[in-house]
Amino acid sequence: MEDFQKMVVLIDADNTQLSKLEEVLNEISTYGRIIVKKAYGNFTKPHLHKWEDKIKSLAIKAEQQFDYVAGKNTTDIAMVIDAMDLLHTGMYDAAVLVSSDSDFTPLAVRLKESGMYVIGVGEKKTPEAFCNACDNFIYLEYLTSAGEEKPKPQPKKKPETAQKPVKENETSAPVSYDADISEIHALLRIAYEKFVEDDDDYVNISSAGVYIKRVKPEFSPIAYGYRKLSELIKDYPQLYEIRRDGEKRTANYSYRCRRSS
Repeated sequence: MEDFQKMVVLIDADNTQLSKLEEVLNEISTYGRIIVKKAYGNFTKPHLHKWEDKIKSLAIKAEQQFDYVAGKNTTDIAMVIDAMDLLHTGMYDAAVLVSSDSDFTPLAVRLKESGMYVIGVGEKKTPEAFCNACDNFIYLEYLTSAGEEKPKPQPKKKPETAQKPVKENETSAPVSYDADISEIHALLRIAYEKFVEDDDDYVNISSAGVYIKRVKPEFSPIAYGYRKLSELIKDYPQLYEIRRDGEKRTANYSYRCRRSS
């Protein structure tokens, strides 16, 4: 987990779920210390009236933006200007853009080019370009409030042959997966081939997870029905061997890919 000391959170009120706002800040706080929190919108509009109480209680600074011309949204421009002003102070190490609007893709790219770690937060409808422009992208649908049980999506059904562990010295027929999970398996194999170091040919699962997030910023094991990447890997014993490193409760896990038959 990252540990940033000076994080900026910029919220596009027109493209964010108010009901998830507190959960967003709770999640972002796990990455480090938030020192700037701003929400942008024309809060005189009926659909944003409910924002006042919430942004007050969460100590978020409201940046009121009137519509100077009907049909034109000045919120995005104001948010971009503020982001660039904050960037050029050189004070901040991470920026969080809370929006599902693809118009912020160039902003994410620019912030990232300047060395800032960029986190995006939005709905699943967020265009892929915006997700990939960030270092990490968090889907609002996966966030839950404190004490609330996280919904666990049903894993995509695997073929019958994929559910049977491979015994020692036993070969198995090739297994076909759906496109989504196949992509994760491909990335796990790349991570294994690139990062394997020790004599036992094992790779730390956390390191593999970091690599996958770099390639696929919106990746979350929850999308495949698992709380952790290690649980996903454990569910495919015909593809991976897994071991526990250490005896502590917080022990790390490593894996290695089985040889293709």
